[in-house]
Amino acid sequence: MAECGRGGAAGGALPTSPGPALGSKGALKAGAGEGGGGGGGGGRLGHGRARYDSGGVSNGDCSLGVSGDEARASPARGPRGAALAPIPAPTACPLPRESKPGGLPRRSSIIKDGTKQKRERKKTVSFSSMPTEKKISSASDCINSMVEGSELKKVRSNSRIYHRYFLLDADMQSLRWEPSKKDSEKAKIDIKSIKEVRTGKNTDIFRSNGISDQISEDCAFSVIYGENYESLDLVANTADVANIWVTGLRYLISYGKHTLDMLESSQDNMRTSWVSQMFSEIDVDNLGHITLCNAVQCIRDLNPGLKTSKIELKFKELHKSKDKAGTEVTKEEFVEVFHELCTRPEIYFLLVQFSSNKEFLDTKDLMMFLEAEQGVAHINEEISLEIISKYEPSKEGQEKGWLSIDGFTKYLMSPDCYIFDPEHKKVCQDMKQPLSHYFINSSHNTYLIEDQFRGPSDITGYIRALKMGCRSVELDVWDGPDNEPVIYTGHTMTSQIVFRSVIDIINKYAFFASEYPLILCLENHCSIKQQKVMVQHMKKILGDKLYTTSPNVEESYLPSPDVLKGRILIKAKKLSSNCSGVEGDVTDEDEGAEMSQRMGKENVEQPNNVPVKRFQLCKELSELVSICKSVQFKEFQVSFQVQKYWEVCSFNEVLASKYANENPGDFVNYNKRFLARVFPSPMRIDSSNMNPQDFWKCGCQIVAMNFQTPGLMMDLNIGWFRQNGNCGYVLRPAIMREEVSFFSANTKDSVPGVSPQLLHIKIISGQNFPKPKGSGAKGDVVDPYVYVEIHGIPADCAEQRTKTVHQNGDAPIFDESFEFQINLPELAMVRFVVLDDDYIGDEFIGQYTIPFECLQTGYRHVPLQSLTGEVLAHASLFVHVAITNRRGGGKPHKRGLSVRKGKKSREYASLRTLWIKTVDEVFKNAQPPIRDATDLRENMQNAVVSFKELCGLSSVANLMQCMLAVSPRFLGPDNTPLVVLNLSEQYPTMELQGIVPEVLKKIVTTYDMMIQSLKAVIENADAVYEKIVHCQKAAMEFHEHLHSIGTKEGLKERKLQKAVESFTWNITILKGQADLLKYAKNETLENLKQIHYAALSCGLNKPGTENADVQKPRRSLEVIPEKANDETGD
Repeated sequence: MAECGRGGAAGGALPTSPGPALGSKGALKAGAGEGGGGGGGGGRLGHGRARYDSGGVSNGDCSLGVSGDEARASPARGPRGAALAPIPAPTACPLPRESKPGGLPRRSSIIKDGTKQKRERKKTVSFSSMPTEKKISSASDCINSMVEGSELKKVRSNSRIYHRYFLLDADMQSLRWEPSKKDSEKAKIDIKSIKEVRTGKNTDIFRSNGISDQISEDCAFSVIYGENYESLDLVANTADVANIWVTGLRYLISYGKHTLDMLESSQDNMRTSWVSQMFSEIDVDNLGHITLCNAVQCIRDLNPGLKTSKIELKFKELHKSKDKAGTEVTKEEFVEVFHELCTRPEIYFLLVQFSSNKEFLDTKDLMMFLEAEQGVAHINEEISLEIISKYEPSKEGQEKGWLSIDGFTKYLMSPDCYIFDPEHKKVCQDMKQPLSHYFINSSHNTYLIEDQFRGPSDITGYIRALKMGCRSVELDVWDGPDNEPVIYTGHTMTSQIVFRSVIDIINKYAFFASEYPLILCLENHCSIKQQKVMVQHMKKILGDKLYTTSPNVEESYLPSPDVLKGRILIKAKKLSSNCSGVEGDVTDEDEGAEMSQRMGKENVEQPNNVPVKRFQLCKELSELVSICKSVQFKEFQVSFQVQKYWEVCSFNEVLASKYANENPGDFVNYNKRFLARVFPSPMRIDSSNMNPQDFWKCGCQIVAMNFQTPGLMMDLNIGWFRQNGNCGYVLRPAIMREEVSFFSANTKDSVPGVSPQLLHIKIISGQNFPKPKGSGAKGDVVDPYVYVEIHGIPADCAEQRTKTVHQNGDAPIFDESFEFQINLPELAMVRFVVLDDDYIGDEFIGQYTIPFECLQTGYRHVPLQSLTGEVLAHASLFVHVAITNRRGGGKPHKRGLSVRKGKKSREYASLRTLWIKTVDEVFKNAQPPIRDATDLRENMQNAVVSFKELCGLSSVANLMQCMLAVSPRFLGPDNTPLVVLNLSEQYPTMELQGIVPEVLKKIVTTYDMMIQSLKAVIENADAVYEKIVHCQKAAMEFHEHLHSIGTKEGLKERKLQKAVESFTWNITILKGQADLLKYAKNETLENLKQIHYAALSCGLNKPGTENADVQKPRRSLEVIPEKANDETGD
């Protein structure tokens, strides 16, 4: 079975010894469920982590992780036991050996073997904070670093890369490099000739270079200079060095000959004044100094994440460097230490990208950042001022509408900038579909708080599950003393709790976290007498909350969660409708007995030593069961014919795994109509969890989890159900709900009819990582690294890891980017795991798991959680997220178009032949509009990507960012615009204002081509869409009688089945093509809005055209309505 996680999969080798295996440091070891075992895909301890398995990912049968033994024995390991593969290109940008034809190396200035360092760094342990490695906190720091110079790699065409030492002249007028064959006057660029500085690999030389793929995007940048817009393409050794040069050069370009004056004036800036004021508020007696204790406490109050010991150490180092005795702190020392400790360079570099003065963000700068990077729609100055008022700490900044680096940092670290989309914190999905169309948050043996065999039972298990949004809890009921039924796992040594107490708790907490229906899964093993007691308790305590309405035989689907709000459903056995007595017998499904048999325990009592097959059920209890009648599963074809929509089947994990592997299509189709409950294998006596993704991908709604056991699998479950207001119900992907759809749960390729998304994640930095619990050997030293895992269908399962940052758990900088293709976004999850690199076994620090659909794009903080799900105070990851789409679509503020394809290499969706003439004729008529739709989408896609490239940006960028990037080029020497945008028309046009360079003419021409492609989509999409939908509707007319039509055409059983499969494939393709075109049109509308807003923001609009209303487009701009497509759905 395809396994998606380093935590073991369902149905494989499960633990045989009772009790969870614990490491010496309190974390879960491998070998018990999530750490080891696991079928198909294999549960194993990934990448040598012996203390905690972060949850590795496998892609079908191709495992990306290895077992614990392999981790220790394999030579392909790092020095501390961490796997070397798969690891992305490191920040240090290793490059291959370059040589001339014939194998002779080029001259020594060309980089030879980037994997070999000039000087091997010895591993040491430091007890200082290394004050020589001062943080960059201002433009002055960047300029000083550039004057000192640094080694950069100069990239030329034909894969030539040269080592050069670059530096800024002391007069800040020229950029020089050495050594070089050129004389010193030629090996330089005048600062005044620099047009722009681009980040990343976004010039023709980078794109055409044969080894560009081996160069880190974060280390590359280009200096565009001269009237012909030549490029000097450079690669730094680290992303930090690249940021210093980019920031410094942009500052020089902005201020030119006034740079020195600006640098001097910035020394007494708003931030310094504010910090000085904080000092003065403590120094009430104007002594000029304060105590070390007060200084430390003040800095901690301003930055709670900082450790007291770190602040104290920084002051002591500063005093030592000055040979100063005593513990008093002066104002200058306080300001210096504050700047050093409270400035995050990665946020400073981000601020200066948008700051017009490179020191703070004004309202316009902030609006630009929110629109271009964060995807905030309809931003205005009032919203910007609200943000500044809320987060800017200085009074001066609040009054002037300025956001300093400290306010900007505070804003980015606030919940407003968390990675989780706040729209999903409330119920945001359609709750009026049949109950079978939802995944339901479910608990297994809810009463247990430890293992399954000897663990205690407690009502707190129900309280915990219900507070977490669980909507299906289990009650295993047996005869108890004093005629009071009790709950425990039969045939085991678990303790007992009184049934009535549990019903009281359920009544109190049933709708604590969610108003949607709660399902009580009753495993009834009671005598008739105590069954009647159960009924009395439930009726008296739960009252009208019990849903006992008989199912409507005229209906075909279950009621919706919306209809069942506030109701409690009983899932249990029910007497047949023709039973006229007050009691009758029904089949017994005893999970506890199965566990006992598997364990082979001779000392456990078993009634009559024979598993009970049938038991007596009283009519009163039977009548409480309405639309969740428990029945035994036979086989799929039988169920399709005889099972009623209100009947529910339960599947043992092993059996469900078998069906998921061998009959994935039937399993998906079965779950479109019926509820299916999957419970853990009886062999999971340690209460380990199965991988819920293994069954969600087949559409199983009720996957019962052991809520008491933390780890990867519960992380997935908890994270998954957060996406709909944590209400316990998540709408399944459309392809799992539609009556006619082609979907294979185990696919390792793209999903027919679903547009794959490209997820771009950059792990920038970490903050305040705690020392792993119990890891005393290394003291306070933390060597963190980060895993990014994708969980979903086999085609999506993937993982990437960053490098290890040694001896820095407080503020590690990772600066590494990853890209993942997500083929079924609606079922994908992203998991961030932070681990401590250790010789013995990597320790768990924290994690965060989020559904793909809940990701917010832009610069975001990821709040880390502990092993047991608590939020780790002040611990987070700082990341950048972008989502693009290979063929258009998605949420407008999240999606962009990427990947150019020539028309000759274009792939058109193909429809299959059924060999049923009348039906094939209909599908044949659909081929021309499918080709037209593809051409419209991809012509637009190519034009947009071409424009992005000319703007010097990657495909991840949006058009607003493109317009912002290109706007400085449109200004002449006297800052008058050479190009303006006419916004009065439906499609904004660029107009030349006099003579412009050829480079700008090329941009204008490419922009015009892009506008024409956008226009083609908007004006033709509706008609093409209607043709595709018409063909889909015409084909669906044959659906109900397809078997009989095929039989008349002479198709035998096997060919007839193939025809049905081809029909399903074709319908799925048609719907997918219609959806793609609809999304492409929506994307086009968004692109036009971005162009309009960007032109206004940059002042490039033609005077008198700024009042055009882009919110009310003409008739041809209207979005294609959903209802046209919904008519062919369920």
